[in-house]
Formats: sequence, structure tokens, C-alpha cells
Amino acid sequence: MKFALLIRGPSPTALAFARAALAEGHQIGQIFFHADGVHQANRLAVAPPGEPNPPALWSDFAAESGIELVLCSSAGMRRGVREANLANGFRISGVGQWLEASLAADRIMVFGG
Repeated sequence: MKFALLIRGPSPTALAFARAALAEGHQIGQIFFHADGVHQANRLAVAPPGEPNPPALWSDFAAESGIELVLCSSAGMRRGVREANLANGFRISGVGQWLEASLAADRIMVFGG
């Protein structure tokens, strides 16, 4: 099965789902970060000691899996996430990219917000 994931806010289960789906042999065409989900792409965000660092975790996942992590340009601009502070593995694009990925997917999963 081919999934497209939409991340709309903080969601520790999103990354767990993505890893589990790949482990079960499924595909993920794209992971799109929208609304408050764009904060997960901000490499300048620093987690307190002992807490997970979502930008680093997503960057590691992108490097391991080769899956495209796309940040909504409008949502990023509204929240101060731009190319200059984008974590590795992310790229900025418009919502049209999400529409294409969702049309190519068998299932869409929405996390957060």
C-alpha cells in the first residue's frame, strides 16, 4: 500500500507510523508538513535535555528512508520557518505538491491538529 502523510501539528505517532509502515513493506510517497506541523522542520528549535528533538528525528528518518519531507510554503512563512532555518531532509513547496502526492496514494494519514 502507498501512503501519503499530512502532519498538521506535533505528533510523536506520525514518525512511529512512518517507520512501522516501511517495516511492513508499505511505501510512503511523501510526508507533507502543514499548519503547526511546519515547526517540526525548524532546525533552530532545541528540545530540552532528555526530550526528543523532532527536527533531528525527521532529518534522520529522511536520510535513512529517502522519503520526501515537504514543508508548506505559506504555513512556513506564517510561522517563521524558511530556507535559512530548515532542517536537513526538508524542502519547501506549495500545497500543489501535497495534492499530487495524495492523488498518487492509496491511503492518506493525517496527524496532529
